[in-house]
Amino acid sequence: MIEELLPDEVVAVEVFGDDGSEPAPLYPEEAEVVAQAVPKRRREFALVRACARRAMDKLGVPPQPVLPGERGAPGWPAGLAGTMTHCDGYCAAALVRAADLASLGIDAEPHQPLPDGVLEAVSLPAEEARLRRLAQQHPAIHWDRLLFSAKESVYKAWFPLTRQWLEFTEADIEVSVTPAPGTPLHGTFQAELLVPGPLLGGSRLDRFEGRWTVQRGLVASAVAVAHAS
Repeated sequence: MIEELLPDEVVAVEVFGDDGSEPAPLYPEEAEVVAQAVPKRRREFALVRACARRAMDKLGVPPQPVLPGERGAPGWPAGLAGTMTHCDGYCAAALVRAADLASLGIDAEPHQPLPDGVLEAVSLPAEEARLRRLAQQHPAIHWDRLLFSAKESVYKAWFPLTRQWLEFTEADIEVSVTPAPGTPLHGTFQAELLVPGPLLGGSRLDRFEGRWTVQRGLVASAVAVAHAS
């Protein structure tokens, strides 16, 4: 599901559901990070890192620990850019050689409405107006959750380039639908940055572009940031 949202040079590994089997053991330094966490948190932490190490293997990179760094962002082996996501019933990791892309961000969420009050806290008035129009055209989609997911993907792509926080209201996201009969509903989105964007190759990036899909009870989004040409 995630891989179809990303460029061909990206390797993605995902797991749906939970069969109860034990994920691959964590490295000692990873296990220390979640030693005091509840079992559900430890399991998600291990499952998504198992995905990441399978992606490393596909890229010919020896498996290595993935430790959370500043603001929880995963630390990747030298020469790689990557991103991870997990929610109930799903986890995924996406990796690419840093020479091929500047940054990546992915997010998956249960395809359910956001809890009361969350949309108002994370959205701009213009975004809410656009979501109302989309809801009239495609009422089966929980557009509030899709917007939240897109903002998460934008942040995950933003942070490795800036090492700075990005507030939910500092990116104005416009979602578009790409109708395709017989396929899961999907489309694209553009995120206009309302604060100075990162410098890539001497040029300032003022917007991110991404893709989204709704399928298998999930909404997923992805952002891939190319190097400046």
